[in-house]
Amino acid sequence: MQSQLCFSNLPDNLSQFRLIAGVDEVGRGALFGPVVSAAVILPGRAIAGLLSAGLADSKQLTPLHRELLAKQIRFLAVDCRIGIASVQEIDRLNILQASLLSMRRAILRLTPQPDFCLIDGNQKVQGLPMPHQTCVKGDQQFAAIAAASIIAKVWRDALIVRLAAKYPGYDLAANKGYGTVKHKLGLKQLGASRQHRLSFSPCKLQ
Repeated sequence: MQSQLCFSNLPDNLSQFRLIAGVDEVGRGALFGPVVSAAVILPGRAIAGLLSAGLADSKQLTPLHRELLAKQIRFLAVDCRIGIASVQEIDRLNILQASLLSMRRAILRLTPQPDFCLIDGNQKVQGLPMPHQTCVKGDQQFAAIAAASIIAKVWRDALIVRLAAKYPGYDLAANKGYGTVKHKLGLKQLGASRQHRLSFSPCKLQ
């Protein structure tokens, strides 16, 4: 991971905040299952150890490495929470608004509440009681956002693997709900399940 992945590089105007949460989501591009966000507050003393253990954007890690880091993050974090937006909410609101809703839910479940949030991406989260800042590619810059990306990814992957047993025929355990060739073939053969996003065009093939 790049060396700037550390709270020591936060802008000076954020040094006044004691508890800063990193927030990230996973599953925006999937065809199946909810969009999932995580919010993580890391104590400053935990960051060096996590960086030494290979903390990085979840997409850069193997599944095993993500799972090991997720356990370490949960152990070291001040708090760590998940927020989801269901398939029905995705179809009703659209995927962007559902993603922001899942982020807000994750943040509001934190105890204690953070003084400030660093949110991956370029979209503000409405309805938060604390100030926040968006960070494009934040999971490559800030430890707390990278940690949130790992927590969200591990949690959602585990959920999809469990759902794969209930919804066979889409190769979900392998693709985690994303639109692979086998997944799309399953959609053509079986139609969409109750956990497919009907507002996404590949799911309208039944």
